Amino acid sequence: MKIATAQFTCAPVDISANVRQMADLAAAARGQGAELVVFPELALTGYELEALLARRDLWVQADDPRLDSVRSSGVASVVNCATDTGGERPAVETLVFAPDGELITSYRKQHLFKHEQDVFVAGRHDGRFEFGGLRFALATCFDNHFSELVSRGAADGCQVHLASSLYGTGGGAEELAAVYPGIAKDCNMHVVVANHVGPAGAWTGCGRSALWAPGGALLAQADAETPMVVIAEVGWSTAWISS
Repeated sequence: MKIATAQFTCAPVDISANVRQMADLAAAARGQGAELVVFPELALTGYELEALLARRDLWVQADDPRLDSVRSSGVASVVNCATDTGGERPAVETLVFAPDGELITSYRKQHLFKHEQDVFVAGRHDGRFEFGGLRFALATCFDNHFSELVSRGAADGCQVHLASSLYGTGGGAEELAAVYPGIAKDCNMHVVVANHVGPAGAWTGCGRSALWAPGGALLAQADAETPMVVIAEVGWSTAWISS
């Protein structure tokens, strides 16, 4: 299976604009044979925490019509966003859509990073799904820094670990380069990370979205500046880059 990871610069709190970018990236991935594409953390709005706490109109549900063009892209999509929990605060949630637009599963970020704890509700359950004959584990950014969470995926028989994330310029690039191949090596899984590029709230995304093979070998990686998809075939060393 060819899997794509997508990076782009989010338009702050503009769901429609970001969905258009995501649909274009999904189309590019599909055009090169990808069956699944992963997007960064809070891809629908950007990492705009104050706005996400104050504006309920930025919280979505899986059937939100604003997501139609992503759901209809013809490729499975892993969309991380702020979702309506029915309470006073949203969750950082990953929605996984099948190529026909149906919801496969959802996962709420369990380990909230510092200031996120004042904005979001933490999840309590691990994320798993099966697609195309493979079993997948889900995690979001800071989740991936907790070995017990990622190791449960391997113990559950997952072959691919998907991570929607935000890492910034400076130390974030080094952090990304250490954490994700480490998961691939320690848990013997394929690992896919999708990161922001350019302004993302208080941060500047460092890009470098990538895919690693079990054992930690790099399969494909984006650059630090360009909105693009990178694609690798799980189980093979061939990789593609498309800007």
